[in-house]
Amino acid sequence: MTRRTFHHEPEAVRQNDLIAATLDCIAELGLAGATVREVAHRAGVSPGLIRRYFDNKERLVAAAYRSFISGLTAAAAAGCGQGSAHSRLAGLIRASVTAPVADGRAVSIWAAFIGTVNSDPVMAETHREGYRAFRDLVEQLVGEIMAERGIPASQQAIRQHAIVLNALLDGLWIEISMGGDDFSRLDVVRMALNSTAVLLGIDPAEFKEY
Repeated sequence: MTRRTFHHEPEAVRQNDLIAATLDCIAELGLAGATVREVAHRAGVSPGLIRRYFDNKERLVAAAYRSFISGLTAAAAAGCGQGSAHSRLAGLIRASVTAPVADGRAVSIWAAFIGTVNSDPVMAETHREGYRAFRDLVEQLVGEIMAERGIPASQQAIRQHAIVLNALLDGLWIEISMGGDDFSRLDVVRMALNSTAVLLGIDPAEFKEY
């Protein structure tokens, strides 16, 4: 367990430090172990300071989940780089199935959060926001690829491709993050790219990063 050194910082930085300490707790102790007292201890602050920024544990956890999901999306999006939609989607896929996005700690945190989505409306809405952000990014890239290749596709068809591709990446993300040596011997990026190409009706040999 690492206790953070807390300094006098702007409020946004303080909140981010508290969220980071919350995620550390959840990764190691689960949601039940992420008490206000434990988070405060790790952040190097008093429990009262946490309540200054978050009314209760539920709001702190919701903020941590929002930060966690947006962080994963941002890390995957960073893999897009520049270039054609084809190249950017391939980069997104690589980032989605490799570290630091595909990571055992990340899946542990996600698993702790996801159990609350069906029982907590705030967590459910936070989950929907995160899902839509990533799906919209995938949908945009899929639409651009279709246009680049001159493939007629309705917006509904593009949305459906994005939903299926998102589900494919989610499944691979979980399996790779938890699979250990079972996946270390496989070219998981090529697997993901080939599957995406088949979904989009592209020759897998043509679907690669440039």
